Amino acid sequence: MSVVTWTPRKSRLSQLVDSPGGVSVGAALAAAREHLAALEPRSLEIVADHVAKLKALAPPAAEIEIASRLEAAYQAASGVIDAAGPFERRDLCAAATSLCDVIDATPSDTTIDWRIIRVHARALELMLILPSDAVVEREKVLNGLAEVRARKVQSGG
Repeated sequence: MSVVTWTPRKSRLSQLVDSPGGVSVGAALAAAREHLAALEPRSLEIVADHVAKLKALAPPAAEIEIASRLEAAYQAASGVIDAAGPFERRDLCAAATSLCDVIDATPSDTTIDWRIIRVHARALELMLILPSDAVVEREKVLNGLAEVRARKVQSGG
């Protein structure tokens, strides 16, 4: 009869984790926030570019253009979420998510009231220029978008 002998090996990673030194979680988070803060101005430029694309979208002139224009609006709104999310710009993300929700709720065989796209683009533009301490104003804008979304989603676009 043979006997299997198994000798556990410690991985290099577990040895590194167990060794003294390194950075505490708090220090790592503080350093990450500091590095991320340097990227925020570029993030806001990207958001502004996506908002400009959203504003520049013309209403579809023909039925065949509806899907591509809605896709472009959705991509612009998603771009806002991607760029603003890491910087905790919940207001911008909420407005862009609102637009995505309206587009998602629009049946593919109907046209969307293009004013919804314009309202969301203008709301995003407004939130970009509002001072950072304008919390009440941002809430009012988001509440208005929520009303628009509730009415349009309920009515089917």
